Amino acid sequence: MSKYLFVVQGEGRGHLTQAIALHEILTNAGHQVAAVLVGSTNGREIPDFFKEKVQTDLQTFESPSLVYGKGKSVQLFQTIFKQLLRFWTYWASTKILHKAVEVHQPDVIVNFYDMVCGFYYLRFRSKIPCVCIGHQYLLLNKHFKSIKQKIIERFLLNANTKITKIGATKLLGLSFVSVPNDGNNKVTPPLLRQEIKVLETLHEPFVLAYTTHHRLSEDIIAWHEGNPSQKIHCFWDNKNAQDIWQYSDNLTFHRINAAKYLDMMRSCMGLVSTAGFESICEAMYLGKPTMMVPVPNHIEQQINAFDGQRAGAGITSDSFDFSKFIQYLPHHQDIKDNFRNWQHQTPALFLNELESVIQPKIQESYRFNRPSIKKSIFRKKLPNWQ
Repeated sequence: MSKYLFVVQGEGRGHLTQAIALHEILTNAGHQVAAVLVGSTNGREIPDFFKEKVQTDLQTFESPSLVYGKGKSVQLFQTIFKQLLRFWTYWASTKILHKAVEVHQPDVIVNFYDMVCGFYYLRFRSKIPCVCIGHQYLLLNKHFKSIKQKIIERFLLNANTKITKIGATKLLGLSFVSVPNDGNNKVTPPLLRQEIKVLETLHEPFVLAYTTHHRLSEDIIAWHEGNPSQKIHCFWDNKNAQDIWQYSDNLTFHRINAAKYLDMMRSCMGLVSTAGFESICEAMYLGKPTMMVPVPNHIEQQINAFDGQRAGAGITSDSFDFSKFIQYLPHHQDIKDNFRNWQHQTPALFLNELESVIQPKIQESYRFNRPSIKKSIFRKKLPNWQ
């Protein structure tokens, strides 16, 4: 049995659900996840759905996040400026990681794309193997084909990714489809929670929507005003709203709830969502067409949408134009079986990659003990030679 410590970027739900899925794989294989540290900002608490699934030592620490300002788009330069101003706060967060490592003595640290973990390795020069997991690491793979435009934004995204991987022994780039490996940058299927794999799908006459920033709901409401007959259920992150807000008979907003979201995912006729990697993968697994609407100025989501469309998940759009999606639905080609065949390789691949990084330590232990064994055998046989 090996002992693991997780460091998870807490913004959004993608990295959190990936951590849940890997926690299931490791514990089912007899390993231990001793602690999980979640990066947050402005005192944001760990979501309840995560606490329910990960029964271990949970801690939070201050970590970088995107800045949206008062609008709906990512404010790139404000984000950079904010992180520079708060650098020493994030540097101090490395002490929380260091203390957790000293207490739990893990065999491997798994980093779900948190920059503070990179700072930890830079500051404390830890010798513990680190495996970094995320779709973003696929973007560093020389075999991955990305968008051609947005050169500066892509450079800054990759620079951020390279900070998160400081000290990494291995990178595991999550991908919609198989892509060749690039050295220690390994390509793996997505990490999906066990709940989604046992769902039976239905086809009910409503569209499911999901937004990573609640201000984008204004666009959904604007479309609905002109198309009131289309039924829509939307999940959002509006902390000031009640659990269920019935805007109209056919437009309902829900606070993020993992179980309810998956139940509606399996029942909907399709998903319209900001282009988070995890949501797209869940829809692909259930055979639900998607329309991916990247958050404005969010380069990572723009790449996700480009890659998801190429993989057959659905279509992309620069706005929440549900009319475009409804017109697309009859023409969608179901790629569920191919995606599931790829995703079902996940447990074996992840166990192999994670267990391999501690193998050198086992081999070193064997080499250290081997001479004493030989010496003991030699001493026992010596009298017979005299």
